[in-house]
Amino acid sequence: MELSDVMRTTFAAREFTADPVSDAALQDILELARFAPSGGNRQGNRVIIVRDAETRNALAELAAPAAKRYTAQVKAGESPWNTITPTAVSDAEIAATAPAARLTDSFRQAPVCLVFVVDLAVVASMDQFVPRVGVISGASIYPFVWNVLLAARQAGFGGTITTLAAAEEPKVQALLNIPKQFAVAAVVPLGKPVKQLTKLRRNPVADFATVGRFDGPPFSES
Repeated sequence: MELSDVMRTTFAAREFTADPVSDAALQDILELARFAPSGGNRQGNRVIIVRDAETRNALAELAAPAAKRYTAQVKAGESPWNTITPTAVSDAEIAATAPAARLTDSFRQAPVCLVFVVDLAVVASMDQFVPRVGVISGASIYPFVWNVLLAARQAGFGGTITTLAAAEEPKVQALLNIPKQFAVAAVVPLGKPVKQLTKLRRNPVADFATVGRFDGPPFSES
């Protein structure tokens, strides 16, 4: 496939067939993905390949508490887990909410889950003193994660970036023997999608690109 076609058709796959993802296929995917950029080329990214059904189920269970809150907030018309607007959903309401199946079932259904972690000892966290949730450290791991999904799409597979389990990071670290200095960045269920989407709905460029300033005129081709 042409790169442009891969970029236009890589979607968030959450439902998978029983087809396996072989070690050879994973090797090819990771061989391509490893060329993602990394701050200072320090390459603090690591990936743990989880095939064992019991461990995948445990990851799903660790994602469930965050999924319960996510589902409860969506039902209340809120933007879930955002750090700007406090939630009006009570702890009791969250506890009584069943997590949306699509948020956790893919861990169990996919033949393999990839757990991505990043070594915080080697990344440059430029926003560590900014009074908000840090995001800059992700620049050294998420390009790698996305490269995996692009390479997977080219190979006929699919997956999605999930971050719910990161809310229980210490438990994920204990489950997979991850050193504490490694942050859990994503869990990606990977497999053969039940349905391959080819037309994705996204905002046009003029809706998100401006010239000169945040409130500048929409960018358009001259």
